Amino acid sequence: MRFKTDFLIIGGGISGLSLAIRLSRLSPNKKILLITKQELEECNTYYSQGGVACVWDENDSFEKHIKDTLEAGDGLCNEEVVREIITQVPERIHELIEWGVDFSRNSDGEYDLGREGGHSERRILHVNDLTGRYIEEALIDKVKECDNVEIKEDMCAINLYARNMKCFGVYVLDQEKEEIHNIGAGATILATGGCGKIYLYTSNPDVASGDGIAMAYRAGAAISNMEFFQFHPTCLYHPYAKSFLITEAMRGEGAILKNLSGKKFMKKYHPMKDLAPRDIVSRAIDFELKRTGDDYVLLDIASQREPEFIKKHFPGVYKKCLEFNIDITKEPIPIVPAAHYCCGGVSAKIDGTTQVKNLYVIGESACTGLHGANRLASNSLIEGLVCGHNCAETLASIANNLKIKEFKPWEPGNAIPSTEAIVITQNWDELRRFMQNYVGIVRTDKRLQRAKKRINLILDEIERYYWDFKIEKNLIELRNLATVAKIIIVSAISRKESRGIHYNVDYPKKAKIARPTIIERPW
Repeated sequence: MRFKTDFLIIGGGISGLSLAIRLSRLSPNKKILLITKQELEECNTYYSQGGVACVWDENDSFEKHIKDTLEAGDGLCNEEVVREIITQVPERIHELIEWGVDFSRNSDGEYDLGREGGHSERRILHVNDLTGRYIEEALIDKVKECDNVEIKEDMCAINLYARNMKCFGVYVLDQEKEEIHNIGAGATILATGGCGKIYLYTSNPDVASGDGIAMAYRAGAAISNMEFFQFHPTCLYHPYAKSFLITEAMRGEGAILKNLSGKKFMKKYHPMKDLAPRDIVSRAIDFELKRTGDDYVLLDIASQREPEFIKKHFPGVYKKCLEFNIDITKEPIPIVPAAHYCCGGVSAKIDGTTQVKNLYVIGESACTGLHGANRLASNSLIEGLVCGHNCAETLASIANNLKIKEFKPWEPGNAIPSTEAIVITQNWDELRRFMQNYVGIVRTDKRLQRAKKRINLILDEIERYYWDFKIEKNLIELRNLATVAKIIIVSAISRKESRGIHYNVDYPKKAKIARPTIIERPW
């Protein structure tokens, strides 16, 4: 089946939804189709806890926020991009408030500004510890008011249709009908989020399989800085918790990291101790675990704050931990670092423009230069908001010049129903384990070379399986994850230094000149 639309948005998180809302207002006579792999709520935005970083208090300033961002980015941020995004944030936050996001307030009725690692001031607007959920729900309500926006869930994008560096649309798997459609679009926007499922431990939901990055790469787009994968230092360690995120705001409110002997250890790793940037904290925990042989460390807020304060400020964490018989008002939380945020992505400007004509990428799938070698806490949602808004402005300005071109239907060839699904689960499990062990928080040349050999074999198996059997969602995701894994490995091998999140024991020092990593086809 064939569909046509003026604008095709793939992804329903903060980037895709804010784009759709703004674009609907600017181009009311144009058709906007937004598709998601699962239900709208199933995205990284929904599970984001901490909040949004915004200069709000009179003691704060844009220059302070910019300085903090540049310092976290460790020499690889684009200062012009940083400045442009951060100065636009307050206006975008006012829009969120107008759309129904009720940020938490203190006893004086003022917005309760939190502080997180790497920030010099309190500037984190939040809704308790469930900020992403409330933002996502408000945006969903708002987008459903837009008459020219159509939403289709359970549509899994397979491949972009691109020729000669120009994108014409996408092939999608309709999971309900088990059919493959092609959607022709005047402009295609990828807002597909990150790729945390590439690692064994991650705070990301299952949908975070790097689909947009992999599809854009296959279409010819350049991919930047993928070796910089941020690990969140504090995820709940429990066999059934699926690495539930313990918000960084908890350390901002006094929580202390300790080893299993009860000793504090962050003082010996950084002057800011438990409020050090995420890469420092994650690496410190990794060192402690390797030193002691323990499986996890402890995050202790129970000894630092009153029970009522904890329940009020962290109701989501409190409730989730109780499900696993952990009362955070009385005992410390077992935690491990987990893959959290992809600082690299498709090379894009802050309006989503890429080198592939009519293909735009925004949010975590994009690399704009805001995050550099390490993302400052709570700078991700603001990037999605600002870039979604800017992308809408650009698309509206060219809307009347865009043309929709039909392209040939999907050709299944001689593909048959799968009788070897074990190949998918086996390769997925192996991929995530060697990425965790060889391409994780601390890397070495030998580990990276081992990973490269393994990913080449897995990619070969996946490609043969991809063409022999009928397309299904798990196969699409595995193919995309393997593609992105190869990009991460090649990027990490090419960086002969340690900078930001990327730490290689064989190259412990920073190079004198900071250069981005660019990966283009062929490898």
